[in-house]
Amino acid sequence: MDKQSTSTVDSTTTTTATTTTTVATTTTTTATNLLYTISNVRPNIRQWSLDDFEIGRALGKGRFGNVYLAREIESKFVVALKVVYKSQLEQNNLRRQLRREIEIQYHLRHPNILRLYGYFHDDDRVYLVLEFAPKGNLFQHLQVMKTFPPELAAKYMYQLASAMEYCQQKKVLHRDLKPENVLISARNNLKISDFGWSVHEPSSRRNTVCGTLDYLAPEMAPEKTHDSKVDNWSLGVMLYEFLVGKPAFEAVTAELTLINIHNCRYTIPDSVPNGAKDLISRVCFYLFIFYTICVNTLLNIS
Repeated sequence: MDKQSTSTVDSTTTTTATTTTTVATTTTTTATNLLYTISNVRPNIRQWSLDDFEIGRALGKGRFGNVYLAREIESKFVVALKVVYKSQLEQNNLRRQLRREIEIQYHLRHPNILRLYGYFHDDDRVYLVLEFAPKGNLFQHLQVMKTFPPELAAKYMYQLASAMEYCQQKKVLHRDLKPENVLISARNNLKISDFGWSVHEPSSRRNTVCGTLDYLAPEMAPEKTHDSKVDNWSLGVMLYEFLVGKPAFEAVTAELTLINIHNCRYTIPDSVPNGAKDLISRVCFYLFIFYTICVNTLLNIS
């Protein structure tokens, strides 16, 4: 392949030099312990090209590009390489959105947020070098398990709410929280991904409709102004789905789903423990979710 243009990479990961990272080192997802990160091995080099990577199997396909398993040749460090086509960005007027996604995710440092190590580009494509989470996403796990045990739901909500608290401290709105956008690491920890709809929360509130219908907060559905509470709402919908097996406001049509969201109309099956019912009603759907309350309440469910 042709030599690619310069890139911006993360030089701050040298702080993890003494940490053993468990990742998959082949396209068959065989796990091993690596003592290096990309920036450890190449601390003074701030340029990447596609020639620096071995490309493996496809991890996922999207409307504007694909994600591949990849390995940086010199360090043998395994990453996920997101490839976005410039032509698609231009046709859909998304160049600014991708720039914002890179700017926001690159600067986020939290154990439950997927790392963006850097990016580079050529004439046709933009490449995002991302942390590899080998165990898929929460949606895939829900498809298999149907629901999560309360103890597992507690762990997951603790991690998600902690990550969102961090984002809110950084004035970042994700705006598309859903199980498909939450990945699982080799050590079974959650990693919030896909910051394509994310924005920095300014002093004035946002009014763009975005995200996925089932997880939209009421103020987003009718295109009203909104702030970081919309992410709290999405966490509440996800908690419901963890324990019930489907989104809280799901209906047979999009119109009915919007009505349910607007009226906060949902039912909690009797199979859900009383403690979880109370948590959903009192905390999540009133938009004041704090991870200490979540974990303490859920862990005490009988």
